[in-house]
Amino acid sequence: MMPRTMIRSALRAFSKTSGACAIAGILSTAAHGQNAFSPAVYVNDSAVTHFEIEQRARLLVIMSAPGDPLELAREQLIEDRLKLQAARQAGIFPSEDGVVAGLENFAKRVNMKPEEMLQALSAEGISEESLRDFIASQIAWGGVVQTRFGANAQISEEEIDRAIAQNSGQGGVRVLLSEIIIPVTPQTRSQVDSLAAQISDLSSFSEFEAAARIYSASGTKENGGHVDWMNVTNLPAPLRPVITGLRSGEVTPPLQLPNSVALFQLRGIAESGRTTPRYSAIDYAKFYIPGGRSEDSLKEAAKIRSTIDKCDDLFGVGFGLPVERLFRETQKPNEISRDVAIELAKLDDNEISTNLTTADGQNLIVLMLCSRTAEINDAELSREDVAQSLRNLRLESYANSYLSQLRAQARIIEK
Repeated sequence: MMPRTMIRSALRAFSKTSGACAIAGILSTAAHGQNAFSPAVYVNDSAVTHFEIEQRARLLVIMSAPGDPLELAREQLIEDRLKLQAARQAGIFPSEDGVVAGLENFAKRVNMKPEEMLQALSAEGISEESLRDFIASQIAWGGVVQTRFGANAQISEEEIDRAIAQNSGQGGVRVLLSEIIIPVTPQTRSQVDSLAAQISDLSSFSEFEAAARIYSASGTKENGGHVDWMNVTNLPAPLRPVITGLRSGEVTPPLQLPNSVALFQLRGIAESGRTTPRYSAIDYAKFYIPGGRSEDSLKEAAKIRSTIDKCDDLFGVGFGLPVERLFRETQKPNEISRDVAIELAKLDDNEISTNLTTADGQNLIVLMLCSRTAEINDAELSREDVAQSLRNLRLESYANSYLSQLRAQARIIEK
């Protein structure tokens, strides 16, 4: 993960009250009743200390990473241990030159010299060693992924042609998918990752349908996870080459969503001469119903679905209710969270999905697509850039699947 905003800007904002409170909260939580250098987690007998978690959490706050910084730090460091262990088994060790180059690249991306960046981070209590560890794990894992999967990530000319067409609106590509969406919590992460890795190896339509009926939390579970035909440009951009790279019957690697894991099986793909646009903005609304996926909540959602015709009608539904029950926003496709983007991809204008809940499961989300805004004046795409992007995405899919397997097989003991 790299910073989404400049560290310099983040540090300026961070020095204000909200940032200071965030760090104070991290320190008080991390330090309460425990030795900073005592183990917090064991990953195959390799310890992650409370100090390491606190340091990574500080870095994540600076990087404006979403979610609870302490929880995310713990998860990242567990994965870092697994990555480094896999690298050692493969005989891959980050060199000092590689780490220094990583520091320079990191600094360059935030418009700083390395020494300036390290001083800025030090002022926020983040040690150079913590950043070096962060970079070293990325380098080691990159070596593992290239060694194990590099030969399998070659991109054909046909795939490049299809990617250019689907991203520029030249011609149309439609896909017929089945889906499995499995809810996940920190307590069930290991079991869900193991199950998802097994499902990703399926190639039978009937076996995938059976798994959907048993494990999926999506509204499509009753019909075996079947999703209607959709334009591939409706899907989040990173998911498009993963889907179009499948053969009929193949299943994607497990895709990590904010509070679930998703898998998709390709049932069909079709091309036509009709132009399929790319989209610059998506207008959508979310109405929250307390009670999660309870019978009463689902009945209320069904009533809303039957009584409204367009997004504006939701304001009538929300009239007199707390303002936080209804959100409507217009975002660029790459700004929308992946779980919401995947649901929106299945919808036409003014259609509704009730497949999602909030991360804590306490509220059912009535998600409604209001409209999509098509892009104009697409720049010509470089075949080399497209090929590299496809290769990177394919490697990322292999890497995520392999990491899920490593985690499922690991002994992880929380202290």
